[in-house]
Amino acid sequence: MARLFGTDGVRGLANADLTPELALAVAASAARVLAAHDRSHRPVAVVGRDPRASGEMLEAAVVAGLASAGADVLRLGVLPTPAVAHLVGALEADLGVMISASHNPMPDNGIKLFAAGGHKLQDSIEDEIEAALDVAGVTRPTGSGIGRVTEVADAVDQYVAHLVAATPHPLAGLKVVVDCANGASSVAAPEAYRRAGAEVVALHAEPDGININDRCGSNHPDALRAAVVEYGADLGIAHDGDADRCVAVDAAGELVDGDQIMAVLALALAEEGGLVKDTLVATVMSNLGLHLAMKAHGITVLTTAVGDRYVLEELRASGLALGGEQSGHVVLPAHATTGDGLLTALRLMARMAATGKPLAELAAVMNRLPQVLVNVPVADKSAVADSSEVRDAIGEVEAELGEQGRVLLRPSGTEQLVRVMVEAPAHATAQAAADRLAGVVSAVS
Repeated sequence: MARLFGTDGVRGLANADLTPELALAVAASAARVLAAHDRSHRPVAVVGRDPRASGEMLEAAVVAGLASAGADVLRLGVLPTPAVAHLVGALEADLGVMISASHNPMPDNGIKLFAAGGHKLQDSIEDEIEAALDVAGVTRPTGSGIGRVTEVADAVDQYVAHLVAATPHPLAGLKVVVDCANGASSVAAPEAYRRAGAEVVALHAEPDGININDRCGSNHPDALRAAVVEYGADLGIAHDGDADRCVAVDAAGELVDGDQIMAVLALALAEEGGLVKDTLVATVMSNLGLHLAMKAHGITVLTTAVGDRYVLEELRASGLALGGEQSGHVVLPAHATTGDGLLTALRLMARMAATGKPLAELAAVMNRLPQVLVNVPVADKSAVADSSEVRDAIGEVEAELGEQGRVLLRPSGTEQLVRVMVEAPAHATAQAAADRLAGVVSAVS
């Protein structure tokens, strides 16, 4: 049986894979497991969501599940995932629940869980929660033992205040266009950037429950690129549906991805003496150009598996100060316990303001090698992993590229996809190799 928890919580088609019954059961099980680990007090959980329509339904189920297991619930409303993580700690809660499918299409939804302090749950705790779903004869509290539910009216304000306090330089003089993906950052992002001193143009900041991630946000930056040029802005920022990631656009409308953002922030921290052990944490998906740029500046890059949880684990284990993913998940442990797209954008803009340099100049520290990523829909991800035909095809491409490129195949942690990535000195070479491998993957799955 497949594990219920993927790389980023429980995710699926809302009301089909991820039903209210399942949401209630997961929430109740999480509350029971946490209570079993610490019986000194009644558990407190915070619950937030992104604005997709199914979130209303699933939020009701999650709140009911938590309260039914005896946990008091603080409802945060619509706000970014990193805000939930922050408020778990700020409100001294024992558990955080975020209802979101991040960058996925509107029909999907998900449940992300955070432990005390705002950290993602360990795999072992997720396994306990999953195992407890099927335990028969659970005794539920009654009377005063049932959890109570309270609204937190100023949740967004608390989060924005935290972000502004973590911004090391005022943003006066900067004009930014922010694409909120009609998602969870639609209120928080424009407000945070304005309070930090920037002039803000908000784009796709009118969520209606249906339009989240719909041809907008970090996965679809074309509208942002055009808007930056149209408004004569210094840069653009694009978030995904739950705002745990961001990508940027320079004044000419050119994309600046998570690798380039990490390069800029790494050099800024190194200059300030804040880049612990002169080390950056990235995943296997990061461009070879990032490794080369960091090496040129005496910075070591540690590589993890794909997924911000693995970046977080390495950051915590080694006590490091910066890590992230090419997709725009960037983690600054001094200020956040998880990837925070708004915090990342503020730190990037602060670097621009402090140096007086345009984003294009700062990002030029890294030369991106052409990289092609092909998402291949598959029926069985394990069949691809076990295929000798796929292994042989990878070996042939790697032999052709030599040290001038690389190949990476990995299953998606949240979708029925295998991601085929190829880097090469020329885009045409990378595209041809990726298409070839994608054909083999499709044929065996």
